[in-house]
Amino acid sequence: MSNETTPNTSLPKEPMVDDHTRTFITRVFRLLEDVIFVGLGVLLAGTALYLLAAAAGHFGKHLFALTLTGEAVIKLIEELLLVLLVVEIQYTVQVSFREHTLAPEPFLIIGLIAAVRRVLVITAELAEPVNITDIVFQRLMIELGVLTGLIVALVLSVMMLRRRYHSPEAAPNG
Repeated sequence: MSNETTPNTSLPKEPMVDDHTRTFITRVFRLLEDVIFVGLGVLLAGTALYLLAAAAGHFGKHLFALTLTGEAVIKLIEELLLVLLVVEIQYTVQVSFREHTLAPEPFLIIGLIAAVRRVLVITAELAEPVNITDIVFQRLMIELGVLTGLIVALVLSVMMLRRRYHSPEAAPNG
């Protein structure tokens, strides 16, 4: 064995890309991100307006034909929750565009709306028990139980986030 030391073969200390290039690339990516967010926002806004107009049309049709039944109301609420879901996604895109960060609360709200919407769909399916077998009924009950747990977890998560961000400790000293 020799006592000789081998030369240092580690990576060079100098960065592969200089700071000016890194800043330029970061600006280009931010610009692309902004363009994508604006496009998403416009498409989501158009989608929300279309869905709202369609829900209003369905409501008006049932109202004037005097066929506004419980099932039609559940369908209307489901359509409105879909509009709310799209608007909440658009809000999330807006926050991401403005702050260049992902906030967790809008995603929790989106999940909450989606879970409530699915509960309404199951409720509507259970309104006509003629087409439901015992196995389908059991699966729907399990799904309702899981959705209920999910809704409780999402509500608790939103409450914890709001308490965390609105607590006196989170307020800036001034």
